[in-house]
Amino acid sequence: MTHLTDFIVWNPDLTAFFGMRWYSLCWLVGLLLAYLIVRNLYKQQKIKEELFEPLFVYCFIGILVGARLGHCLFYQPDYYLSSGTHFIEMILPIHFLPDGGWKFTGYEGLASHGGTLGLMIALWAYVKRTGVKLWTVLDNIAIATPVTACFIRLGNLMNSEIIGKVTDVPWAFIFERVDSMPRHPGQLYEAIAYAALFFIGMALYRRHPEKAGTGFFFGLCLAYIFTFRFFIEYTKDIQEAFEADMILNMGQLLSIPFIIIGVACMAKSMKKTQ
Repeated sequence: MTHLTDFIVWNPDLTAFFGMRWYSLCWLVGLLLAYLIVRNLYKQQKIKEELFEPLFVYCFIGILVGARLGHCLFYQPDYYLSSGTHFIEMILPIHFLPDGGWKFTGYEGLASHGGTLGLMIALWAYVKRTGVKLWTVLDNIAIATPVTACFIRLGNLMNSEIIGKVTDVPWAFIFERVDSMPRHPGQLYEAIAYAALFFIGMALYRRHPEKAGTGFFFGLCLAYIFTFRFFIEYTKDIQEAFEADMILNMGQLLSIPFIIIGVACMAKSMKKTQ
């Protein structure tokens, strides 16, 4: 028989230091590491330095805008599209109060599927402006993306959000900010999986650098991440009430197109290499 004391009690302070939240810090660290990794890849591939500099701005804006709109439109359209003030809350990191005032909240909802779509659109715009080959950009970003994804999920863990279902596995977390039940640490599962993908991708790149620019790493990143996302959803609690009666939840439905695209890109790359 298991007792609550057998599990990991989780209730960290949301603030890291100097008023910065752990979630924001994880985002920044993840983006910084991706920036350094892609910069190094550009140097190895002898792509001009001036062509790299705009890339970070495009990626940052694409991910942030896409992740925010993805959360609001995929998960809470009934709220954010119900009034003008709620629509403004979708765009700006604020919340309007009943007395007519407002308060700064930060972007409390960000969806990885929307962030991925926003990133792809941003990279297309970057390619149109700079002339760097699309598949080269996509592959380089894909090699670094798992690092950012890993740190974002660690940020979710620090926030005690996107929690798993109740379980009695010995590594279950009791998220005290949520309730007193032991649950799957779904965020940690994803963080570990994405860290593993980064090392797999780097090992493959070192062994087969000629695959960079064929779409192989882009396809691998999409297929791996969203296949894992599809199955990890079975360990997670639903994020919104409307998902309760769905056979596949919203996260799973949104994962399927990305898996198909990823597999198609890898197949195309293998044909091109042969």
